[in-house]
Amino acid sequence: MKLSSILLASALVLAPMTAMAAGKTVGFSQIGSESGWRAAETTVTKQQAEERGVTLKFADAQQKQENQIKALRGFIAQGVDAIFLAPVVATGWDSVLEEAQDAEIPVILLDRKVDADPSLYMTAVTSDTVYEGEVAGNWLKDKMAGKDCRIVELQGTTGSSPAIDRKKGFEKAIADASNLEIVRSQTGDFTRAQGKVVMESFLKAEGAENICALYAHNDDMAVGAIQAIKEAGAKPGEDILVVAIDAVPDMHLAIANGEANATVELTPNMAGPAFDILDAYWKDGTMPEKWVQTESKLYTQDDDNNAIYEMKKSLGY
Repeated sequence: MKLSSILLASALVLAPMTAMAAGKTVGFSQIGSESGWRAAETTVTKQQAEERGVTLKFADAQQKQENQIKALRGFIAQGVDAIFLAPVVATGWDSVLEEAQDAEIPVILLDRKVDADPSLYMTAVTSDTVYEGEVAGNWLKDKMAGKDCRIVELQGTTGSSPAIDRKKGFEKAIADASNLEIVRSQTGDFTRAQGKVVMESFLKAEGAENICALYAHNDDMAVGAIQAIKEAGAKPGEDILVVAIDAVPDMHLAIANGEANATVELTPNMAGPAFDILDAYWKDGTMPEKWVQTESKLYTQDDDNNAIYEMKKSLGY
């Protein structure tokens, strides 16, 4: 895709569709700021609210579900018009969602889904996280066709829906490839620091020469792992292939520098579609589908990653 097309698409993504939400108050319970992507989602959500004239009450849960539940109950007590929830884990939400429903406050899930009665929330605006894992797995399968490849995997936060689904999708993609084998898999908690620590343990246990590829559930863990690979005296992107998910600016830069190979984009603009859904609901009671899927795109070394890096940095990643 040409840079001009990317910039145009990005501008359209950030442009508010209507002003129906003006004057409303929305509570947003965010997981935290554990990654560049998460910070970008927060930035874009705040931008969307400001452009639409919405008062956004923001709560950073610091990756703790108990903080999110407390925040939701606070929003309910304040009588907000709607709630956005990016859930840290998939389970344990029924009671607080029932409280929101009793208060007639619609809840929209952003980025992640929950294991709860679907009637308790309005919709989920997310990517297909299983598909993201499949895209990453299919890329590696094609890249290593006919060659044996020992893979190490950095999982996301234990119990979170992206970690569960991205693992499932990747394993599904490589299931018919007997030459590909996941030899080690451990959580890096979606953070750069833990990605580095866990990759160091993989390298110590296996030896860099015995690892063909790294699959990380997000780019931040991959970027941390890239540093560990370099410190071990190996070349990331060459000696050890690196594929991850999110397509944050630093991952594009790593690909441009030849230190990573591929990333699957997860758009940080979940709030734009969510506000559009609320606009329609507040206008005439229109109810959305239970799942609104966002696009997932594969970027490789064939793309102009330097230009994409600059563009995404300009959007607040």
